[in-house]
Amino acid sequence: MTDQTPVTETAAQPVATPVLPDAQTVTQVRHWTDRLFSFRVTRPQSLRFRSGEFVMIGLMGDNGRPLLRAYSIASPSWDDELEFYSIKVPDGPLTSRLQHIEVGDQIILRPKPVGTLVHDALLPGKTLWFFATGTGIAPFASLVREPETYENYDRVILCHTCREVAELEYGKQLVEALADDPLIGEFIGDKLTYYPTTTREESPVMGRVTDRLRSGEIFRDLGLPEITRENDRAMVCGSMALNTELKEILEGYGLREGANSDPAEYVVEKAFVGEGT
Repeated sequence: MTDQTPVTETAAQPVATPVLPDAQTVTQVRHWTDRLFSFRVTRPQSLRFRSGEFVMIGLMGDNGRPLLRAYSIASPSWDDELEFYSIKVPDGPLTSRLQHIEVGDQIILRPKPVGTLVHDALLPGKTLWFFATGTGIAPFASLVREPETYENYDRVILCHTCREVAELEYGKQLVEALADDPLIGEFIGDKLTYYPTTTREESPVMGRVTDRLRSGEIFRDLGLPEITRENDRAMVCGSMALNTELKEILEGYGLREGANSDPAEYVVEKAFVGEGT
């Protein structure tokens, strides 16, 4: 005779159903610093996106209406889940609440991906530069795990500038894990170079990436020639100040800004805003 467990009132409760519109369930949360965290959520079966795109995610506001912000998808297009990387803003309408999510909680995710940081917006080239500050690394976290990136380019350089060393940890651990990744490692080989810099705390490479471009230090560090229209392509995601300065620098090298409908040599993500991309 087998043991039988009586059905209690708790055990008999039905499985919870989504209470938010376009609800997805949080599967993982990691706090990297007191200002930065990442999280993963379930992926809608119908969602198709290109690595580098963003979607609108959020929570229900106190007024009963969805409070949404644009967030780049940090996971690649082939991943079964969706990953996001966010800043914590103490008085931010969304991130002041989003930073407290836990596994099992639900968020709102509007499954309509868009964005300019996609391969389709660039003409063919040999070297691909990713320029990011802070959480602007998120779309590039997707693209460095995308096989097409290494099929299209001979060399990929991920430049990430933060204030402090701890803020680089997300990108550092991501890149270190790629070499042994069973799905993407064989595509990468020795093509990917990680170039982190800090602006406040001392680190091996100090200074804003824009300053290192203007001085030529970045090319000397990497043993590469200066950027040219013939060989180089670039993607930019950061603050408005970074975007503006890098546009000027890249166009000084002869590169032209591209778009999905008109591919060229570089693209900028204009949806990156204060609360996080």
